[in-house]
Order: sequence, then C-alpha cells, then structure tokens
Amino acid sequence: MTTIESAGTISGAGTGFLDRERTIAKAGFNRWLVPPAALCIHLCIGMAYGFSVFWLPLSRAIGITAPKACPDMSLWQELFTTTCDWKVASLGWMFTLFFVVLGVSAALWGGWLERAGPRKAGFVAALCWCGGLILGAIGIYLHQLWIMWLGSGVIGGIGLGLGYISPVSTLIKWFPDRRGMATGMAIMGFGGGAMIGAPFANLLINHFKTSTDVGVWQSFVVMGVVYFVFMTIGAFAYRVTPVGWKPDGWTPPSEKKTMISEHHVHLDNAHKTPQFWLIWWVLCLNVSAGIGVIGMASPMLQEIFAGKLIGHPELAFGQLSVEQKTVIAGIAAGFAGLLSLFNIGGRFVWASLSDYIGRKNTYYTFFILGIVLYALAPTFAAMGSKLLFVLGFGIILSMYGGGFSTVPAYLADMFGTQFVGAIHGRLLTAWSTAGIIGPVVVNYIREFQLAAGVPRDQLYNTTMYILCAMLIAGMICNYLVKPVASKWYMSEAEVAKLQAANAGAAVVQTGSFGIGTGGLDVKAAMFWLVVGIPLAWGVYKTLESAVKIL
Repeated sequence: MTTIESAGTISGAGTGFLDRERTIAKAGFNRWLVPPAALCIHLCIGMAYGFSVFWLPLSRAIGITAPKACPDMSLWQELFTTTCDWKVASLGWMFTLFFVVLGVSAALWGGWLERAGPRKAGFVAALCWCGGLILGAIGIYLHQLWIMWLGSGVIGGIGLGLGYISPVSTLIKWFPDRRGMATGMAIMGFGGGAMIGAPFANLLINHFKTSTDVGVWQSFVVMGVVYFVFMTIGAFAYRVTPVGWKPDGWTPPSEKKTMISEHHVHLDNAHKTPQFWLIWWVLCLNVSAGIGVIGMASPMLQEIFAGKLIGHPELAFGQLSVEQKTVIAGIAAGFAGLLSLFNIGGRFVWASLSDYIGRKNTYYTFFILGIVLYALAPTFAAMGSKLLFVLGFGIILSMYGGGFSTVPAYLADMFGTQFVGAIHGRLLTAWSTAGIIGPVVVNYIREFQLAAGVPRDQLYNTTMYILCAMLIAGMICNYLVKPVASKWYMSEAEVAKLQAANAGAAVVQTGSFGIGTGGLDVKAAMFWLVVGIPLAWGVYKTLESAVKIL
C-alpha cells in the first residue's frame, strides 16, 4: 500500500530506486544539498567545452611524432581509414555534434524528465556521457572515426542534453525566492567543466603516452570511469520538493510584477506562444556571438597581437619563427582558459543579479554592453592594449555564460514552474542552432578576409561589426517579450489535478513540511567541498596559464 508521509513523500510498493517518488524530500532535508548534486553532473559534462585538448594528439595517432597525412582523402573515407591520420577539422566536428545533439535530446526528452524526475535523468545522462567516452576510446583504439563520432558525439551528446537540463526544474522549485541564483549555481558548472577537465586530460595524456601511442584512448577510459562516479553521486543526491512546498517563513512578494507570471502554461502550449520564440531568438543570438569567439579565441589573440605577446611588438604573425609561434600558442591557451573563468563566473553573477533587476533588464545589459565591447574590440587591437582586449572579451564571455544561466529563470517567469524543465529543454534547440551559426560566421569571414589579403591583425574587424548587428537583433527580440496572454494559462483546476497526481493524493497541502530555507550545515559543507576542491584546482591551473598573457 502506498502512503503519503508528513513531508509529502510517497513510499511503498511500486516505486523503483530511480523513480521520482523515491526522491521526494522528507522533513529536515537541507535544500543546499541540491546545487552541489547538480554541479557533480555539470562539471563532468562541461568537459565538452575542453575536447579540443585531444585534437592535436589524435591528429597524429598513427604518425605519432608527426601527422601521417592523406591529402586527397574525403571525409567519408576518413571515417573508415585505419592507415591515415585524422584532420583536426574533421575531429572538430565533434564540437558541433555535441551541441546539436544536446539541444535535440533536451527538446525530445524534456517532458520525460519532468515525469521521471532528476535522479533517473541524471543517471541515464551518466550512462550516456561516460558510456560515450568508453565507446569513443574503442573508436580511437581501432582508429575508426565513425565510432568516435557515434560514441562521444551522439551517445555522449544525449548525455549532455539530459544532464544539462536534469537540475533546472528542481532547483527553481527549491529556490522560488532566488530562481536566478539557483540555476546560476548549477549551470556555472557546465562552463567550468573544461577548466577542470582540460588540464586533467592533459595530465592523463602525458601519463599514458609512449613512443608508439599518443595516450588518448586510455585517457578517455579513465575520464569515463571518474566522471561516472561523480555523476552517479550527483544523480543519487537529487531530491525534489514535496508538492505544495515553500520555504519556511517565505511568502511570495505581495507586489505583483508584470514580467513574473503567477500562472502556469502547459508544455504542449508553450511553443505556440510568441514569447517562447522571442526568447528562443534572444538566447540564439546572444550565444551565436559568444560561441564564435570561444571557438577562435586562441588564433584570434595570436594573429592580432603576435610579437607583442613575447616582447617583440615589431613582429607581425607571419614574421615569427616556429619557436616563437610555439610560445605564443601557449600564451593564447591561457587566454582561452581565462575566458572559461569569465564564462563560469558570469553564469553565477549575472543570474544572481537577475533576481534583483529582472531577466529582461539583464538581457538588455548583455546586448547593450556586448554591442559596445564588440564595436570597440578593433580599437583595442589597434591600440595594442592587451589588457583592454582581454578584459573586453572576458566581460563578453561572462555575458555568454550569463545568458545560459538566466534563461531558465526567464522561462519560469513567463510560463510558470510546472513545466519549466521541459520548456527549457525545447528552448535549447536555440543553442544547437547557435553552435552552427557562430563558428560559421567567425571562421568563414576570417577565411574570406585572409584570401582577400587583409593583414592578420585586422582579420576580425568586420566580424566584430557583424556580431554587433546580431546583438542588435537580439535586443529587439528582447524588447518584444511581453507577458503571456491569459488564454494560454492552465486553469486552477488543471494545475490542482496535475499536482495531486504527482503527489499521489486527492488533496494537495502547502507549507514547509519541516523543510526550511536551509544553511551550510556539516553535511552540506562536506558536499560542497567535494565539488569545490576540483573547481578550485581548475581555477588555479587556469590562472597559472593565463597570467602569462599580461
């Protein structure tokens, strides 16, 4: 027989250990245990941003000391060859696969996640992401690119999508008083995953490489095992709020805010509203601008500043020796790492700030400040000011990250919290689109400028102005976002029926159920240390490399 306990927990027969009903919190639970659970997953899947650390070693997996190139080989032939090394450009398609599959899987299975709960979704994400790494390792060992694409790219990409959205709805419901801060705490982990994963992967590669092996497939296996442990810990630590729960002593603000709805919109209707598609474009255009910069951060710094990075301002990029180019490549890697640090910080800071100034005003800030900084970037480059250039792009990347962490709260304000996780999953198709638009704009304009004979230190000027235009379009979309029309609201009876079904009871009660606002008790502090120590190590390694820039 199934019973409802004092905290709204369903117990009894018919529920498996991974089922949502087994994760409903009981009296005495500390809500501050949920954000580090989310970080356990996001810090692992965030390594997707750092996969470029594998490209150079994999491009000489057969040649070992130098790539064994087959210039006339097509991409189709490259998928199956066992005698030629892979091109870096072909390996780079993994980056596109990650974010396209992430968006598609989040959209397809967001509704299932709302029903199944974050524990089951998080565990499936661990199986897919880590299983994809193991299958990718097999592909590397057999030197079959198609297996690597299928494993790490497609199956791993499904894990990315499920893992990314698994905590969103849960955290928003645990922190109705701080929606932006809550999602910022979790989603900042995705931005910081590469900050830990890239140096960790580099350590593993150096440990496993030999005179006959570049050491990448072994690194994939170790990372797959380590990540599976951390992601499983996070998934099993998830707890969801009892239906009707609110923080002890907290009441919704008496002052009504026009941009924060007190109603809920059903998942089946959210995409029918203009607000969904306007926010879709807001995210897509903000991300397109930022992701293009991330993909070209290293060559951009090298080509613009060249000899200035090593105390030889008179030397353009083409005048540098091979040894000098090696040195500035290392410095540029520090720049990429520093941008990652701004990315992760922005996810928490901007999302938290949005709790005070509102989501719409936060995006206005992203667009206006972004337009100014992109427009000034060529001036900073012409001045030869590394400090202004790095700081400008650091702020831009903080707003790139902030856009991701603020959008779930924006959606909750527009559509209510009942289906926000699934709605967010569908909105992430904007990320998939941006993952194609941004790199194409930056990369192809660079190639066009290069072919036209434009000096390398001016290759990106036109690109910056095009990105400004994209941000202007995003700002217009943000301006057009208005409250959702009442015809899309679920009725009180529909909401009550849905909540009662989730609670397994005929009547839904409200209250704290013995679960207050929580604090940093011993258990919570220990869990935060589990994620905080590797994060602190990643910050240290990033700053160690980035300090060489200035």
